[in-house]
Amino acid sequence: MRALLAGIAVALISGLVGCFVVWRRMSYYGESIAHSSLVGVGLGILLGTGINFGVIIICLLFGILFLWLQQSKILSTDTLLGVLAHLALSIGIIVISLNKIKIDIDAFLFGDILTVSSNDLWIMYLGVAITILLIFINWSSLLLVTIDEDLARAEGINPIYINLLLTIVLTIVVAVSLQIIGLLLITAMLIIPAATSRRLANSPGQMALIATLVGVVSVISGIFLSVEFDAPSGPSVVVISAILFFLSYSFKFLINKD
Repeated sequence: MRALLAGIAVALISGLVGCFVVWRRMSYYGESIAHSSLVGVGLGILLGTGINFGVIIICLLFGILFLWLQQSKILSTDTLLGVLAHLALSIGIIVISLNKIKIDIDAFLFGDILTVSSNDLWIMYLGVAITILLIFINWSSLLLVTIDEDLARAEGINPIYINLLLTIVLTIVVAVSLQIIGLLLITAMLIIPAATSRRLANSPGQMALIATLVGVVSVISGIFLSVEFDAPSGPSVVVISAILFFLSYSFKFLINKD
């Protein structure tokens, strides 16, 4: 039951936040933040602060560093993300290996539903509540900055604040999803449900709602598949999500054909 509740927590925010990742073509950014989480895992265990706390702090620092370097225009965005993402992943592996930290690295790479505790659930749903609240309060501003940053500035909206807000919610998604999906597949849960709903929705609100529903169905089905066949939870969830994605395209194709 804990695994199922944890999976639903992942779905509730990954679909919602994933819509902005798709609209703004931020998939590589989301993947980079996910990679940086391994540093947080190592430091959280090493310092005894807990994995979730370590992941949130490191991912936030990574996001802020990226936004600052992006504003400085030192390198192109994709090059900057490539350098930072692989640097963070490498540092994380080194931190874990040098300090002889005994953890199941596969559980963090691909997810493990058996690692979820009752305390983890409380933290996950707190993250869900904060994420939904932040997006609900800033929905119009998020959409306007997504459409046109210059127009947003003309309306008195600070794009830097909105970009920082997206970094915060992406960090929460990574922290919540890490144990269920794994850091290598978090980006898939941000992109696939949103891409699926894009074929079926007629408005941003509809797309966010459908993406969330697709995420919930994917997570519940994937977890049952994982338990039934003793497979990693992350890949199982992503496979179900991808099946729904292809079904949505087939459904849309048949409707257009008729």
